[in-house]
Amino acid sequence: MKGMILEPDMKKSVPEESATALIDEKIKKLGDWRGKMLAKMREIIHRADPEIVEEMKWRGTPVFSHGGIVCTGETYKSVVKLTFAKGAALEDPAGLFNSSLEGNVRRAIDIHEGEKVDEAALKELIRAAVALNLKGKKLPKSRKSTVE
Repeated sequence: MKGMILEPDMKKSVPEESATALIDEKIKKLGDWRGKMLAKMREIIHRADPEIVEEMKWRGTPVFSHGGIVCTGETYKSVVKLTFAKGAALEDPAGLFNSSLEGNVRRAIDIHEGEKVDEAALKELIRAAVALNLKGKKLPKSRKSTVE
């Protein structure tokens, strides 16, 4: 069902275009540094991987996916948080991950007002997360039938 996003608290799917519009609306409604930062992170994510699909899940959380969830873009009072679904399995040589470090699966980047994010390092994390999602999702090899 490519291009459709299923909202857990909704009875029907939401077209991908609607999810993008909902993210646009969320950014606009924030109206402060958090909206600007979320918009900037979104832009970097799409530059890192133009095939990223935008979704809205969990009652309004922007989700960026390619072969599975890459990361979410959450906003809180004092932080914009990028949570990588499989972050614990990713190399982070630049040390961007600074939150949710104790878990076995996720890792997050908390961005506070005025902080700068290493764009090149973030792009590498995005690409690595996509590669991890796509690993093992190749089509199965066709089985050769043998005739005796």
